[in-house]
Amino acid sequence: MKDLKKAKILDAAMDLFRNKGYGAASMQDIAEACGVAKASIYKFFTSKEDLFTATFVACYQTLLEQAAELERTGMSLDMSSKEKLSRKIEFYLYYSLENHLFMIEFSELPIAENESFMEARKKIKIALLTWRKEMLIEAFSERLEQHVWDAVMIFQGILHEYMSGVLRKEISQPIPELADFIVDRMEAVVQDMMAKAPKPMIGEWIIEYNSEQQNDKAARKETVEEFLAAMEVRIQALPLSQASRTELRDVVGLLRQEVLSQKPNLTLLRVLKAHLEAVPELRSYLRQLKLLMT
Repeated sequence: MKDLKKAKILDAAMDLFRNKGYGAASMQDIAEACGVAKASIYKFFTSKEDLFTATFVACYQTLLEQAAELERTGMSLDMSSKEKLSRKIEFYLYYSLENHLFMIEFSELPIAENESFMEARKKIKIALLTWRKEMLIEAFSERLEQHVWDAVMIFQGILHEYMSGVLRKEISQPIPELADFIVDRMEAVVQDMMAKAPKPMIGEWIIEYNSEQQNDKAARKETVEEFLAAMEVRIQALPLSQASRTELRDVVGLLRQEVLSQKPNLTLLRVLKAHLEAVPELRSYLRQLKLLMT
């Protein structure tokens, strides 16, 4: 009985959040919509934020369950791998349109800073990353494995931007045509990756990164170390004398010690950065390092 009542509250809340938005939908509105006393809602959900988080999770669980069902029963045996991917994208775009508050627009809401919501969002992000990886490998073969996470990032960006364009009514093409267009673009990206075999920008670590707190000190330290190593590689390729390159790498080594220390010497950091900024090719690295450290 309690589970049925909780499910009824969730369904009513999801409809109201969809139709009125997070800010306009009150707990009283939700109580009236599902025919219970407002106090009854608080027996299941401690706050409006808690209730929205639950509906957010339920929305994505439904997405993944329906996607799995589409995989099992909604695909013709004679469909090509590209046709199957197009059907999945079509399903995702329609679902996103119907649930855009939960799929796209929540990032502008105060709830986006809620700790419980952020934790739920990270778990969902991991599930979506894994799902999209499986979609691309199935469509374009396991040869993509080495570059699959870069392909996933590009795929996500394309989906998000075109979905936003549809919501803003900037794109008028039918969803099936848009899905086919996205598949064709992704095929071009994948073929280029497999032909040129560039150095991967993103690897399996993206899953581990998203499973940790974004501000986790150990994770940030590892990111900074990898970035400084990339800077050293760039220095080695500069058209300078060997002595100059060695000097610059030594400066990066000192910079690494200060950046990663418990109490960095701010004056020394400024001096080291100024030395590196004198080299035009390294200025963009210093700007990015500043962002990594904030």
